[in-house]
Amino acid sequence: MKHAFVFPGQGAQFSGMGKQHYDTNAFAKKLFEQANEILGFRISDTMFAGTDEELKQTAITQPAIFLHSVIAFKTIDGAKPDMVAGHSLGEFSALVANGTLSFEDGLKLVSLRAGAMQKACEQAPSTMAAVLGLADEKVEEVCAKVQNESGEVVVPANYNCPGQLVISGSLKGIEAACEAMKTAGAKRALILPVGGAFHSPLMEPARKELQQAIEGTYFNNPSCAVYQNVAAKGVINKEEIKQNLIDQLTGAVRWTQCVQAMIGDGATRFTECGPGKVLQGLILKVNKDVSAESVG
Repeated sequence: MKHAFVFPGQGAQFSGMGKQHYDTNAFAKKLFEQANEILGFRISDTMFAGTDEELKQTAITQPAIFLHSVIAFKTIDGAKPDMVAGHSLGEFSALVANGTLSFEDGLKLVSLRAGAMQKACEQAPSTMAAVLGLADEKVEEVCAKVQNESGEVVVPANYNCPGQLVISGSLKGIEAACEAMKTAGAKRALILPVGGAFHSPLMEPARKELQQAIEGTYFNNPSCAVYQNVAAKGVINKEEIKQNLIDQLTGAVRWTQCVQAMIGDGATRFTECGPGKVLQGLILKVNKDVSAESVG
């Protein structure tokens, strides 16, 4: 019986996030103030009282979710993970939880990543779409066909759970792929309100920028394995962890496969740390026989 701690990605934010920790826990308050200092602006104010529109900005969203997630984990008494994983951005929170990254370095990398992704989004009109009710293999096949025929970028980006896969690419490519997915039998193919094609080749400029920062950051030996998005298996070697973290920006988030791998390696209990309960729901869709809870 192993206990896995998991951390959410972009999209889990909400106004008021983390405020209860700030108001009731001196250690949490200290981390919030430290984050405000590192970032050079009071992100805590936006988290506690910002509008949905303000919180949606990538440069705010990513450090805000990271901060909330790490604080949620660090304020659990006696939290000792046997394994960790994070969905996209959440992988950075996971690496703080297993000691690979310090809180300060994790926050700096997340802030830089957010800025780099924002710039990459502005360089090319691009988006993402959720495809529901179609087998992963079929989605992969349709993406490849649309990409080959149109010359547009269209790739599988987030394998969230069986029957739910998010695709990513150029605006024209995603529009064409959505039509093709419906024709292929998808229940829904829905363009998402995001500002760019995360986890696709269109993130290459951001990947290069992040690579430079990661290579200049000190990574410790982790206390337990991290199940990384691009590898979909437990990784303990810090050099391998670095490379997977760099590749994640242009590679797919293989969340379904990560959860299956953790269960295969003995995980029976999952605790989601951070805003929302998205991962808790996805984990139970992958395997309803495990225990899943969330701590916000």
